[in-house]
Amino acid sequence: MALNQSSDPGPDHCQTPSNSTYLTLSWVMVLEFSLGLPLNLSVLYVFIFRFRFWKNRSVFLFNIVVADFLLVACLPVKIFHYRHAVRRSDNPAVCRSLLFMLFLNRGASIAFLIALSLDRYFGVVHPGRQNPVRFLRRTPWVSVFIWLLLLPLTVPTMVTTFECCNSHGRVKETFYHDVTDTFREVVFFVQIVVPFVVLVYVTARIVSRLRRKTVGERTKLRRATCAVMAVAAVFSVCFLPCAVARAALLAVRVSGDQAAEDVAVQVYDSLMVLSYTDCLLDPLVYCFCNSGFKDAYLSTFCPTFLRRRLSAASTTTTAAATVSSMNSCPKKNTHSKLA
Repeated sequence: MALNQSSDPGPDHCQTPSNSTYLTLSWVMVLEFSLGLPLNLSVLYVFIFRFRFWKNRSVFLFNIVVADFLLVACLPVKIFHYRHAVRRSDNPAVCRSLLFMLFLNRGASIAFLIALSLDRYFGVVHPGRQNPVRFLRRTPWVSVFIWLLLLPLTVPTMVTTFECCNSHGRVKETFYHDVTDTFREVVFFVQIVVPFVVLVYVTARIVSRLRRKTVGERTKLRRATCAVMAVAAVFSVCFLPCAVARAALLAVRVSGDQAAEDVAVQVYDSLMVLSYTDCLLDPLVYCFCNSGFKDAYLSTFCPTFLRRRLSAASTTTTAAATVSSMNSCPKKNTHSKLA
């Protein structure tokens, strides 16, 4: 059953264009919450009690866990709204607070993921130089500074009244409201597009370095490549599609075609729901970035027989890579040595 919004083309009352679409999205978020809550709780437990992140210089990873946990905490509210055929709460305080939390989570996840990628970049591409990211990650005050830096970029979601948490291009606004909404849109795109460009550059340089390195360094480089590729996968699946859909939604909204906007809204909200899967994909980044965390997590929650199989498979893969690397080494000319 579709709700007709074209009768009131002015303020957007945030009813869902299609109840069936948003009911399906609510079930998707139920699945994300059901998997994400125990997964992130288990990751938090390992980081604090088994891995001791402050001793293993994994403060950046821990901050991503905190950001993911904040995201998981927001999902029940979004589920409630979608099941009641609305895109947001009728309470302005709830609406702004929820959007603030989602923006803060997204900004923190992106900031710390890029910090991890830059750490791998400096360690691999410029090994002889001082790694500023590695120096900064040793102190928790840098993480506190990043969170505080994100606050002024997220506050515009709370300081103005806007319909459906999103009035840009929808209603005639005052100059103050228009500037605030424009700033929010600019922040939304900049915090995704700019880090993605940086990530593409970092990945390309690391892969290029991997091809030119000697045999003895290839194992380390493969780990760095896997870590950066995992971050790129999170960006490609979770963040980049919703940025493209957001740009399309704003373009359609300016055109004034209500039917096209209803479709664009559903596509955008669907991709936003897909972006919430970063709380499920980020643990893969932890495993690629730090093998110590992977070992601690498996030893805590993985059954003994499965740990043995994984250990045997890892040993076999490592031995095969070593043999392949030895075979690829240029052999010395024994005839010239005898001569």
